[in-house]
Amino acid sequence: MSPTRDTAQGGRRLVIVESPAKAKTIKGYLGPGYVVEASVGHIRDLPNGAAEVPAEYKGQPWARLGVNVDSDFQPIYVVNADKKAQVKKLKDLLKDSDELFLATDEDREGEAIAWHLQEILKPKVPVHRMVFHEITKDAIQAAVRNPRELNQRLVDAQETRRILDRLYGYEVSPVLWKKVKPQLSAGRVQSVATRLVVERERERIAFHTSSYWDLTGAFNTGRTGDAVDPGTFGARLVSVGGRRVAQGRDFDPSTGALKQGSEVLQLDESAARALAAALADTRFAVRSVESKPYRRSPYAPFRTTTLQQEASRKLGFGAKATMQVAQKLYENGFITYMRTDSTTLSDTAVNAARAQVTQLYGADYLPDRPRTYTGKVKNAQEAHEAIRPSGDSFRTPAETGLVGDQFRLYELIWMRTVASQMKDAVGQSVTVRVGGAASDGRDTEFSASGKIITFHGFLKAYVEGADDPNAELDDRERRLPQVAEGDPLTADSITADGHSTKPPARYTEASLVKELEDREIGRPSTYASIIGTILDRGYVFKKGTALVPSFLSFAVVNLLEKHFGRLVDYDFTASMEDDLDRIARGEAQPVPWLRRFYFGLDDGTGQSAGAAGQATPGGEGDHLGGLKELVEDLGAIDAREISSFPVGDGVMLRVGRYGPYVERGEKGEEDHQRADVPEDLPPDEMNVELAEELFAKPKGEFTLGTDPETGREIVAKDGRYGPYVTEVLPEDTPKTGKNAVKPRTASLFKSMSLDTVTLDEALRLMSLPRVVGADAEGVEITAQNGRYGPYLKKGTDSRSLESEEQLFTVTLEQALTIYAQPKVRGRAAAKPPLKELGTDPVSERPVVVKDGRFGPYVTDGETNATLRRDDDVETITPERGYELLAEKRARGPVKKTAKKAPAKKAAAKKTAAKTTAAKATATKTAAAKTTAKKSTTRTAAKKTAAKKTPDSPAE
Repeated sequence: MSPTRDTAQGGRRLVIVESPAKAKTIKGYLGPGYVVEASVGHIRDLPNGAAEVPAEYKGQPWARLGVNVDSDFQPIYVVNADKKAQVKKLKDLLKDSDELFLATDEDREGEAIAWHLQEILKPKVPVHRMVFHEITKDAIQAAVRNPRELNQRLVDAQETRRILDRLYGYEVSPVLWKKVKPQLSAGRVQSVATRLVVERERERIAFHTSSYWDLTGAFNTGRTGDAVDPGTFGARLVSVGGRRVAQGRDFDPSTGALKQGSEVLQLDESAARALAAALADTRFAVRSVESKPYRRSPYAPFRTTTLQQEASRKLGFGAKATMQVAQKLYENGFITYMRTDSTTLSDTAVNAARAQVTQLYGADYLPDRPRTYTGKVKNAQEAHEAIRPSGDSFRTPAETGLVGDQFRLYELIWMRTVASQMKDAVGQSVTVRVGGAASDGRDTEFSASGKIITFHGFLKAYVEGADDPNAELDDRERRLPQVAEGDPLTADSITADGHSTKPPARYTEASLVKELEDREIGRPSTYASIIGTILDRGYVFKKGTALVPSFLSFAVVNLLEKHFGRLVDYDFTASMEDDLDRIARGEAQPVPWLRRFYFGLDDGTGQSAGAAGQATPGGEGDHLGGLKELVEDLGAIDAREISSFPVGDGVMLRVGRYGPYVERGEKGEEDHQRADVPEDLPPDEMNVELAEELFAKPKGEFTLGTDPETGREIVAKDGRYGPYVTEVLPEDTPKTGKNAVKPRTASLFKSMSLDTVTLDEALRLMSLPRVVGADAEGVEITAQNGRYGPYLKKGTDSRSLESEEQLFTVTLEQALTIYAQPKVRGRAAAKPPLKELGTDPVSERPVVVKDGRFGPYVTDGETNATLRRDDDVETITPERGYELLAEKRARGPVKKTAKKAPAKKAAAKKTAAKTTAAKATATKTAAAKTTAKKSTTRTAAKKTAAKKTPDSPAE
């Protein structure tokens, strides 16, 4: 029976999904008899601050947590303030319905949302759990015909995860406020992710560069070459006198010296050049040719993390932008569910992929049997498929009608899925060794390797990218001449090459996602939000695509490592994930586990926390038992110590409440020095030389001289809104009242700096505004410098100037010409771009950086994206610009605020209100008293909510 026929007899079914976009798509597949409405995400959660705690729980010592830790960790759930209207709407729709279908996503979070809906709506009609992994007509109708019951184990696992994260965030975050800086947050996964980024930076700080040299030879076979059999090839020196020549991997990164016990030969510049000269007349010959079969199998279909990594490499998308675009593709029926750990394809998908292989590439590219993939992710979540095009036959990208970012991401998913069902790529890999004796008698050997692909197989459809920009991709061929052992060769050139070892690369979003997954920390579906959180909190900022830790994150991680070591231990965090998975499978119970985590070893049964092989929060190896004791014993935490880092030569870098700074000596002593450090300075660039430069910079207030006209002292300062100059008024000058005098003040031009501004420049700046002249009607025109730049002012009519220097040079004639032009409302004259980045791979338009009213932004002429706090105009890379545009496109257009009701309607309402009021004066008076009482209560609640509360990140 089809869903439509089932409801034709007069029944009405309410289907609740998570998003309005999904509701609209699904409604079109179900037809009459169904009402499809969205919950708009979570409708209920733990209280977000004291103001949301229900009155009956206020005053309880655990109320601030929203979890009754004294009664089996019972959570307090409240309907989100912004969801109350939607909940009422759902209840009203349910009153007229005969059945309820809870159709939220098929994962732990979706299961929990369905459970919350059931708890809040309290349906008196049959309730069904409707699940699907793609939004197509067949899938939706099949889901209606085959509902299941709510999976309480998944709900328990998600509840436990939510409570765990609340306890972690709400207990540890206040410690950071007290010991590091207000308004910081800690989280079970975000803190560990931050630690990974900090540890990589520590490796870079400790890194010592090593220099080494080798030789490159260009060898000639003596034959005329072609594309198949080249006549020349390059080879690199690998040994001299039987000793292997040192390469980068042979050096200790912490000392810069060769690793202990290494017997390799390290060449310096002089030795390398001398050896090259000694090989000038050498006769070379092929010493060996080793050929091996080459075979490369297709990559598995995408799961959440591999999609994020490839979208970063190939499309320049951040993890968040990737998930936003994928969400739209899923909701509009183009791909299957995009939060999955699985690489499995259904039989339907395999058949669709194989059909397209035959259609697009021919039967020669189709393997005899379908390919299957085994998931590498431990505890892979639920029963999702891999991410693939939806339906039982795939639409090619051209057939979808998609454009922009959605087209590009769909194309990526489509290519990867089709390629996963194609034959292997095969060929030959060859290594050639070339030898010869130098004029000083030393034997030398060079090596060259090549690869020939004889059948490209799946590489015809898809080639995976690499995080290392210098890495060779799978489809790259390196052809060597067809030579045999003993063949003579001549050297066209022997070149000495110098190299330096490089510090370990910083994480990018893609490589951090991979690292978290490899360590089995957190859930892949949350990685995008985790990275977003550590960026938003200021723990990490971007330099190009690299994730750079701030000095603030060093202080936070330092505290967590020293006093909450177990909580940011990688193995322990992964073990907690295993425990949560055991709860989801019914192999462990939530309450005993939470009790051990929060209170310590004894869970009330007399067993240790390590019983049953579960993770041991607060066990041996940590100085206190559970989380509760850890956060209560703060006496051992020295706030100054955990925020101080030695730079060298007596200089300390400290992280203060107002930002990082360097300091030498103690405050109050004669030799004390202190200077602020730019917040966007990468920590590995902080050294003694830079500290000395910062100490030498002018700071605070310094005198420029005396105004010859007024005799007042002129000073330069660095203020909240940038550097400026001002005059110092006499002490008896009234500062308040009607006779108050304000000092003349002027901001420095963008071309000026605090340490070079002169007295003459300061006096010139303070002479503004300048009277340019008057128009024909006698209205005065002035040149002024404002918040948004230089401009002319005539009465209430303002016009922008092109440069700050025009404030002093613009003439009356030029001003009148400017005013003679029609005024462009809301838009100043176009400014030249600050920087050109290249061509956007999506819109194929040139991307430039411009200076806008609210700061610099990138644009391709269609989409504008404001630079973030950590982006710099001078250093921003093309890839970062494309990423900002991709994120802006993924968010879609800004929704306009609904307009207020017309004045006529408002007037009619007022008239009606007056009539009603005349009939109920006594009632109105009583209501006013009640309203006043409620208003007082609301005011008190708002004041309580205004107090700082720890954030409760997802993980």
